[in-house]
Order: sequence, then structure tokens, then C-alpha cells
Amino acid sequence: MGSLPQLSILKGSQKTRDVQLLHKIFEEKVDQGCGNKTAIIFNVDHSNERRINYNTLNSSANRLSATILHRVREGQEPCANQDGDWPVVVCMAPSDNLVITLLAIWKCGAAYLPIDPSFPHNRIQHILEETKPVLIIHDSDVATEAFGSSPAVSFDVLKRQSTEFSNANIRDDATLSDEADPTAIILYTSGSTGIPKGVRLPHSVIANRLFWQWDEFPYSPSESVGVFKTALTFVDHISEIWGPLLNEMSLLCITKESTKNPEKLVQLLEEHKIERLVLVPTLLKSILMYLGLQKASKKLLQRLRIWVCSGETLSVSLAQEFFDHFEEGSHILCNFYGSTEIMGDVTYFICDSKKALQTMEKIPIGYPVDNTVLYLLDTDFRPVTLGQIGELFVSGMNLARGYVNNRDAHRFIENPLAVDPKYSRLFRTGDFGRIEKSSLIFEGRTDSQIKIRGHRVDLTEIERNLLSLPEVDKSFVLCHRPGEIDQAVVAFTLLTSEAKSQKTIGMHLESKLLALLPSYMVPQVVIIDAVPLLVNGKVDRQSLIKQYENTNNNDDSNVTVDYDYTGVPDDQLKVATDLFLTIGSVIGRSTRTVLTLSSNFYELGGNSLNSIFTVTQLREKGYNISITDFIASKDLGEILQILHEGVTKEISKINPKIIEEGQQWKLSAIPLNDTHKQDVIEIITSSFYEKADLEQWLKPNILRTDYADILELIWDALVEKDLSFVVVNEQKQAVGVALNFDARDEPEVAVENLLIIVFEFLEFVEGPIRENKLPPGKNVILHSFMMGTHEELNAQENIVLIQFMEEEVIKVAKRKKFTGVFTTNTSPLTQQLGAVMGYQELLDYQVNQYAYTDGSLPFAKAPNTQRAIVHWKPVNADN
Repeated sequence: MGSLPQLSILKGSQKTRDVQLLHKIFEEKVDQGCGNKTAIIFNVDHSNERRINYNTLNSSANRLSATILHRVREGQEPCANQDGDWPVVVCMAPSDNLVITLLAIWKCGAAYLPIDPSFPHNRIQHILEETKPVLIIHDSDVATEAFGSSPAVSFDVLKRQSTEFSNANIRDDATLSDEADPTAIILYTSGSTGIPKGVRLPHSVIANRLFWQWDEFPYSPSESVGVFKTALTFVDHISEIWGPLLNEMSLLCITKESTKNPEKLVQLLEEHKIERLVLVPTLLKSILMYLGLQKASKKLLQRLRIWVCSGETLSVSLAQEFFDHFEEGSHILCNFYGSTEIMGDVTYFICDSKKALQTMEKIPIGYPVDNTVLYLLDTDFRPVTLGQIGELFVSGMNLARGYVNNRDAHRFIENPLAVDPKYSRLFRTGDFGRIEKSSLIFEGRTDSQIKIRGHRVDLTEIERNLLSLPEVDKSFVLCHRPGEIDQAVVAFTLLTSEAKSQKTIGMHLESKLLALLPSYMVPQVVIIDAVPLLVNGKVDRQSLIKQYENTNNNDDSNVTVDYDYTGVPDDQLKVATDLFLTIGSVIGRSTRTVLTLSSNFYELGGNSLNSIFTVTQLREKGYNISITDFIASKDLGEILQILHEGVTKEISKINPKIIEEGQQWKLSAIPLNDTHKQDVIEIITSSFYEKADLEQWLKPNILRTDYADILELIWDALVEKDLSFVVVNEQKQAVGVALNFDARDEPEVAVENLLIIVFEFLEFVEGPIRENKLPPGKNVILHSFMMGTHEELNAQENIVLIQFMEEEVIKVAKRKKFTGVFTTNTSPLTQQLGAVMGYQELLDYQVNQYAYTDGSLPFAKAPNTQRAIVHWKPVNADN
């Protein structure tokens, strides 16, 4: 007798889950004594953080919740929408105020519905008409035209009104919903009919996903801060926000700008000792590329032990690259799979070694989470046998309640295979899969849906909006290299006869689409003259993709981007040529537009990933620009200026007229004393962290607080020796500081941060000269070792102040009977001042040649033009 074939069904662990409202879990934690712990850290920028504790978060949310209830019920008896839900729209940027608002919405029995302020008006209006929210809460700077007649109020107004209400928890009988398990969140996704649709997620579904995470990936004893960086419209924000906050941890909220900038993001993750991170594979690639630019990359993010990829296909090559940076055993890379309808994640797979990846063609999407069953079914809804490909259906406690207004009801169907009632419904994912070694392998889509930066997008929605434009006759939207890091959405478009004469019609259509679609959905429009057909009369889609590949290959030999150098100064033409050609080769979009000084990198088709590609190639050509400066530049003209200044590294001779004008600025040098301590810390930190020529190559391994730590160690010695001074202006404001020591009587301190590299470099260039070329003994050599200026000074004031301090240092040396002043200058300005003021040049050292004690080259990325010059100026009563 033959054995029965094994069927393609995977069942997750069965756990008893009582319905728990998420805000009640939060309130229990506060009642149990976590009230004084920090709940939220909002990183406004690197120099400004706001913190609130659990008591403040809870009481603020209570008052805001009461205010929301009052506004909703004011003058009328409110009613739920057609689904029985109470949606409250949230149109706010990530912040502590946003989290307070979300918690308040739950407390009053409503569901929060995120809308991104950048969404086109038609999308916002569709969502509002379909969900009928009882209130819209928005940031003060959000344009409200798209809200129409829907009730809307800014958070600031609500907060002011909330002071009139008690901070007591809202009674259950006073809330909007009286359901035991109300809808908690409504999230909108792209629709297969071309119209966005909302997914309704109740508290129990979210709780099942969170409790599984806490069981399978528990927070470690040292894990005290979680990070919230994902857009609120994306389902992954749920575990990012509520995972930490329902476990008495701190939640770090960071801005969108920091999330887009790998340099800033890595620094924040380091500063706050983050141990887990959820990210799409493209962001993982960006971070790994950034780490590759840093010589100290092996020291970065070592605490970050759990990396969770979701939202896009995780390639084997990217996973292997991960383990090139991070040690096996102490770091894991997880591949999560799911969609909003199944609470974001319904399967998981753990990669823990590079060796295990060597036998894989694809990274599995893995095993089911708790209380879920996965079925691979054929077209007759029967399970396929093990190893065969079938369509994936999901059942269990991770299923959403359905779509708003019961749209697309055919995606949620009865489960003919269920015995247990909790598995009575199936969600049809539209994905193909097969089971191998008890693990699920993703095998593509049944329809035209793809993932873009973690967002599910149906290509039919893009087609529908393109065809609504009067210039478009036909359009076919395809995805080039779907699931890969360099995937591109391309709209092959046939124009009407009237539109064919327009020269830049492709960019024109893309601009129009920005008013109809979120920016991540706007495709590259490629104009075609005819539609290629197969013998059966259908569109030859492969031919279109081939056409795109042939005309948009990024190989230098195929790039035919047009360049316009109008406005480029003659002395910057060489740099501009390198910049334009580099960007053209990286983006490689010959059908798009002309590159000019006013072109914006991102409008040309750039993103955070290929911005790092561009910076890498520019550095290989000898140009020095940070990722932050590149990303922040408004156009190519600004980038060109940064590159030009970095190449020349020459500051013109100080104009005597400027000095003459600056003499009207009354400056005074005051000997350093304890009242100056905070001013000195702030000036030195801003000068060296933001502007120093050596420290820039160590970021983000160094922190702003590192300078304060060192100054604390040497402060008493600085005051006692009476060789240092602070410069104040007429208003007695500290604008500059010069720190000096006797070169042979400096305090010995143990530097415990990476600034040790800078100090050891300075000793490397200064030590041999001090000991072999300068006069011996104490009270002979005045060492000018730190000089800083206030960050708010303009260029002219900065030059005047530095010259003033250089002259004052010489006066100190004379007054204290030193033989001369000894210093090392790494700034082109102070190097030039040294020459102007008669310093002798004892050493000119190329900084990128320096080898640290461990053999690494910490300044290897510095251009050959960056020098450290050791200066000596003899002083006596006659000079």
C-alpha cells in the first residue's frame, strides 16, 4: 500500500489569546509602576531631544482622549460608519505628539487612520468619503484643503483644549465603541481595481502578532530603547511603536529626514544602543553601503543584534553581504513575510550564518506565526502536494476584519478545510509559494501587484491614473527586475496625436501623476511610438522591458544623458563635468531630462540608495562630500560648490579691508575660569564635531558628548595653568575659546572614545618635532591645541575672531615667558593664518597616509590635498 501524499499545509503554534485592548495593556503597565521611566525620546535633530515619561504620556493621552470625545459629541449624537467603526484620521509627522494622539484615539474607543500629508488630494478625499471619520487631527503646518467638510482640528488646538479635562482614564461606558474587540487601526493600500482600499485591524489581531513577537524574539535585559522610523501608513509601524511601549521600554521617534539619511540613522542607532531594527531590504543595502564607506565599520552597530527585513524580497546576495559586516552567532538577519491584511507579518525565517546561505537560491519566507495556518491551494481550492507550487491562503488570528465598506469581499472567504472556528476564514494573498523542508518559499504573484519600498502597489492603479490624463492614448505599466534592489516601475506610454509634439512630455506626465498618486507610486514614463504585439494580438510586454533595458543600461558606454553646463564658472568646469557624468552614470535615464545646475538629484530619479552609490563614486574620483551634505543639497549647483571647495582647500588671503572692518567689532580675551565651562563645552563641541577636518572622517563613530567628556577630564588643569582664555564680544557673550598647555606639562588622561584616534594622530606628527627640534624644558613651549568659534558667526566674523585669538595666544606666550608657540593646523584657514603671522612650517603631512595602532587608515577617505601642518613661532620681548 502506498503512503498518502503530504499536503502543503503549515500550522503555527497554538496559543490561547484572550481579547486584550492594547491601551488597557499600556495602562496596566503604568499602574504597575513604570510611570517614571522614559516612554518617548523624540529626536528633533542631533542637538535637540524631547523626552516624556510613562506618567506624562498616559495623562496627556487621557486628557486628549476626553477632548476628542467632547469635540465628536459636541452638539450632536455621533454614529459609527457603515462598518461600525469610529475612524479618527491622523495627519501628523513622527513625534512624541503623534504617539500621544494615537494612544488617545484608542482610549476613546476609536480607530486611528493614518494619512500622509504628502498624499494627493484625490487620494485623501477618496479615503475620507469612504471611511467617514468622526474627526481629523493634523499638524499645524498641514494644508487642510483636501479635508473638505470633514471635521478637522490641529493637534496644537486640541492640546490647549485638553488642559480643561481630567487626566483620569476614560470609563469603558463613555467610549465611542462598546465592542469587546473594536477596530484599532485602518490602513489604506493600493487596490487591484485601481482604487485604494482600507484594511480594518482589530485589537485582537494586533495583539496576536505582538505576543508572538515577544515570545519568539524577546527583548534582552540590556534592550531599553526601541526605534520608530517607519511611516505611519505602513503596517510595520505597529510593532515599532507598540512593541516597546507595551514592554516598559523607551521609544525613540526619529524624523523622516533622519530615516532617509544613512549617516544620521546609523549615528542615532549607535547613540541610543538600539538592538533591533525593522527595515526594507533597500534600506539594509543603503546602511551596508554606508558602513562600507567607513573604515571603522566593524565597530558600528555591534549592539544591533536583530535585523528584520520585510516588505520586499530579501536576496541571498544581500544576506551574504550582511554577514560580511556582522559576526555570525551574535547577529541574526530575519526575513518576514506578510501584508496589511494579515497584520504585516505572518511568516518568518532566520538567517544566522553565511554558510547556511551558500546552498540557497532564495531566502525562504519561512514558518507561520502563532495561531495561523498556511495553505497552498490549487485553482479548485484543494491543497497541493508537498513541493508543488500553489496559491497561498492564510487562516487564523492574524487576519484583518476585512476591507472598509466590504470592498473586495472575495479576498476574505470561508475556509472549507477548517474544523476550529478560529480558522473559519481564509485570506487570499495572491502570492504563489511552495514548501521545502517545512519552510515556505515565495514563488511570485498571481496578479500585477509589486512592493515598492515596502508599500504594496497594484500596477493597474498606476495605469488607471495615467489613462485619465488627456495626453495619454495607451499605457502599459510594468516592473523591471521585480523584487530586486534596482527594480524600476516603467510606464510605456503611447501619446495622443496632439501631445506628440511636446519635447519633455515624459517628465510632464510624471509631474501630473504626483498630483494623483503618492510619490513612491509615480513611474518612469517612457514614450513609445507603437505597441509591440505577439502573434496572438496581445501586448508583447517582454519586448517593452527589453527596449527599456537597451536604452537605460547604466553601463557608461550606454549612458546618453544630456548635460547643460550653462552658468558653471570656468574654474569649476572640470569638477562639474565629473559631477554630471557621475550622476548620469548612476541614474542612467537618457529619456528623462537634461542635467543642469538647477537639477535636483531626487527629481532626476535619485533615492537614498543611489545617492550612496554617487557619493562612493565621487570619493573614488578624489572628491570629498559627506552623504548628509549630498542629500541636503537642493540642486546640483550646491553639490558642485561643496566639491569645488573641497578640491581647492585653499582659502584666499585675508583681505585687509575685512580685518579693518572687523576691528570695529569689540573683542576681549578673558582668562579661563569655572564660569566659562558650559560656554567652552558648547563652542568646542560645535566647532570640532561640526567643522573639524579630521573628525569628519570618524563620524558617526564619534558623538557630540565625546568632547564634553574630554573637557571634563582636563578642565581643572586648564583653569589652574592659566594659559587659556575665552573671547567675549561687547555684549559679554562668549564667541571664541583658545585652550593652551605647556607642551611638556600636559595632564595625562585616558580618552575612552574614538577621539583617541585624533589625539594619537596629533602626537604622531608633533611628538618627534617637539622632542628633537624644539628647545627642552618646561615653561618653554606653549602648545596651542584647541581653538573654537561660536557656530552663529558669519564667515567674516569667523576670520576676524580666529586672527584675534592667534594674536592673543602669542601675547600669552610672551607674558608667561615662553620661548615660542607650537601648534598643528588641519584647517586651511589656520594654516594660511600661520603663514601670514610668521609661523615656521616644521612638517607638512598628508593625513590619509596615517596608520592607526591597529593598522587601519582612519583618514583614508580624505583627499590628498588635506594636510596637517606643524607650526612653530619663536617669541621674545623684541618681536
